[in-house]
Amino acid sequence: MAAPTLQQPSFLLANLKADSTTKTLLQRCQDLVKIIDEYPAKELHLIFPWLVESVFGSLDGIIAGWNLRLLHSRSNEYHIVMEFLNPSGPMMKLVYKLQAEEYKYEIPVNYLPGPVKACIQEGVLPDCPLFHNKLHFPLSGLLTLNLALNPFEFFMFNFAFCLIAPKSYPQGQHGSSADSAYFVLVDTYLKYFLPSEGSVPPSPFSDSRGSVTAPSPRSSSVSFAGYGVHSPSLLKHHIFHQPSVNADPAAQEIWRSETLLQMFVEIWLHHYSLEMYQKLQSPQVKLALLQYRLSMSSMPCQPHAPPGSGNLHTYQEPFSPTEEHVLVVRLLVKHLHAFSSSLKPEQLSSSPSAHSHTHTSPLEEFKRVVVQRFVQQKLYLFLQHCFGHWPLDASFRAVLETWLSYIQPWRYTGEKTNPQPDQNRTVPDKWESFVQENLLMYTKLFQVFLNRTVRTDLVNAKNALMVFRVAKVFSQPNLAEMIQKGEQLFLEPEHVLHHRQPRGYLTPSQGGSYLSSRQRVMTDMVFRVKSHVYALEGQDCQYKQMFGSELRGAVMKLIQIIAQARHTAKRISDHSNEVAANNSFLSWFGMGSSDLNNTFAGAEPEESGECLKKTHEFLDRALENLCQIFKLNQGQLTQLISNLGSSQDDGNCKQLPDCIQSENGLILTDLGRRQIINGLRRFEIHYQGDPELQPIRSYENALLVRLFYRISCVVNERFGEHMDALCSRPDFLGRLGRHYLADADSSTKLKQSPMSRRTLERNRQARLSLRPLASYRTMLLLLLLYMCGALLAFGPVSSTLLILVGGFLYGLFMTLFGDKLKTH
Repeated sequence: MAAPTLQQPSFLLANLKADSTTKTLLQRCQDLVKIIDEYPAKELHLIFPWLVESVFGSLDGIIAGWNLRLLHSRSNEYHIVMEFLNPSGPMMKLVYKLQAEEYKYEIPVNYLPGPVKACIQEGVLPDCPLFHNKLHFPLSGLLTLNLALNPFEFFMFNFAFCLIAPKSYPQGQHGSSADSAYFVLVDTYLKYFLPSEGSVPPSPFSDSRGSVTAPSPRSSSVSFAGYGVHSPSLLKHHIFHQPSVNADPAAQEIWRSETLLQMFVEIWLHHYSLEMYQKLQSPQVKLALLQYRLSMSSMPCQPHAPPGSGNLHTYQEPFSPTEEHVLVVRLLVKHLHAFSSSLKPEQLSSSPSAHSHTHTSPLEEFKRVVVQRFVQQKLYLFLQHCFGHWPLDASFRAVLETWLSYIQPWRYTGEKTNPQPDQNRTVPDKWESFVQENLLMYTKLFQVFLNRTVRTDLVNAKNALMVFRVAKVFSQPNLAEMIQKGEQLFLEPEHVLHHRQPRGYLTPSQGGSYLSSRQRVMTDMVFRVKSHVYALEGQDCQYKQMFGSELRGAVMKLIQIIAQARHTAKRISDHSNEVAANNSFLSWFGMGSSDLNNTFAGAEPEESGECLKKTHEFLDRALENLCQIFKLNQGQLTQLISNLGSSQDDGNCKQLPDCIQSENGLILTDLGRRQIINGLRRFEIHYQGDPELQPIRSYENALLVRLFYRISCVVNERFGEHMDALCSRPDFLGRLGRHYLADADSSTKLKQSPMSRRTLERNRQARLSLRPLASYRTMLLLLLLYMCGALLAFGPVSSTLLILVGGFLYGLFMTLFGDKLKTH
């Protein structure tokens, strides 16, 4: 191919932009494949940023790109996109082609996660080595900083950011699901660059210089007054130092796995509030800040914005993860557990001293520390944020399952063992160290979940299922004992650590002694647990024991709420059965209720029939599991539930929720809100407007309703004063007039629901209502009466007179004996 002229790169980019509006996606991808194969890296370098933006969309969300989150397998373009973006496809080939050169692509610092951006604007390099040696401080000020990334980092940054970028979807379309192109690509990239079996396939374009600019060496631990991360620095030979020419080829390729994981974790998980950001400022970060300020003060040209005057005090990131975001994070967690669990047994069981003298592949090293070093802290903060800010509805299930996936790594080992029932599946002893090094993931998040659950409507089957899921997971044999042991290690007195030898495990030839090996092992376990807690919560944290008296009281409170929800579900089910029985065919003859307000206030469409049975089942099994976890006395629990059920009789359930009387009516208290949420009490809500203007019911004829309403209005307008005078009389005629012309139960109905005094004191005027005649039930009854009259040789006029006389006599009877019948 002839050497291109200087005008060709811009001409190539212009042609591609023009084709993007005229050609189909298939044609564009075919053209791009040819261009990637034929053009040199010097020309492809100029089209790369535009191509990445056209695929994943712009960082500000204005350009949608290929809408990977909306592209599903049913679409015709799905397979074209998947083939083009495959880890071995044309797009990645372009990335590797550019990676072989020293090209850099800039990302504005403003698009970095809030904590990273605030750290940089303070003049401090973040802890993550991904951002080291990539920042340039221009003279115009710190706020215009850009991050210079290599092609692979630039591609992965845009791919990861695509998940959280603001998007405006067409109406009726939502984010990704398990079969969307984005979700499948995340899974594909994880399996390719973090393989559970084998190694990462090498790049087709080798680079003897090493593809990643080596960041400056840094301390691998973040300590809190002596409690730091105990494990050695992460992959020093592959991230912190540039690989040499004669290095192992696998060592030169492992950087892609680390880069992909660090980019996913930083973009998806590194978000939290100002308080948490300030609490996590480690001594190392503060020391780096001081050193940076000293170095900047000696520079001849300083930025306009001094490093120390950044936005730390104003840092506040409006972070609201979506359900789609959480589902992708769960996919990442599950794969990392499978990736870490694929570590060879001999590598897993090797001691640190043996490890230092034994050759292990970089990928095996990576598997050993990937979860604890890369994911633990940021995932903990991410889940804690979601637990505290997620709405109290069933969509929380995505967050819950992400948490449960992380705290159960034994589910993703891939081991072919004899399947056991869920309730008998014992947690293997080899996971005890994982439980101890992730203690807060079990204890603190369980406490937050407990506080959240007591404010949730447990009558809803989906919410009841979430309580059951958590109780089921924590009731696994051996897990509660592991958590208790971890808490005991954390509560060990501080003087235990003073005897710890900093050299770690020493053999007798190295000056150690086998007699104290058990003591050193215990000291190291204490050190690891304390390091974990202090690294996530700070040294001044007030730790609450999961099996302490305070949390035990909270569990008993939850058990009471579960018992209340079971009782409420039973009442809703019984009430629904009664309503179904009353609304039988006999109701057409006036023997059933036609009031549409006659529904249970706590019932929702999904909370009926089979759903209520599931609710009762989930709550029953949750109670059993909670008793097993916290060793509760079954007899006391049964007595507590029986006492609670007996105190909630039907008379108590019909009381109003706890309220305070004000000038504008009743105001709910916190207790009243809790009573309504759990279905313990309710307001009797009735229609309080003009009865004649209620919406037309399905059992009414719309034409007749409107016709009778006009006739009633004419009669009421002409004879209204006479009807009022008749109904106001205290004698028998007044009582008879009130029976036909007024709603005798209106006053009692209105007092059963909260309303203002002005409405309560409103006087109802006497009026004639012909609307009952528009009911199909009334028309059917009149038709049957006329048919009976015809069989008895009565004409239409005679039958009409007999019906009117019967109606009048019924009114007389109800006027004379109606009050006595109501009392009985």
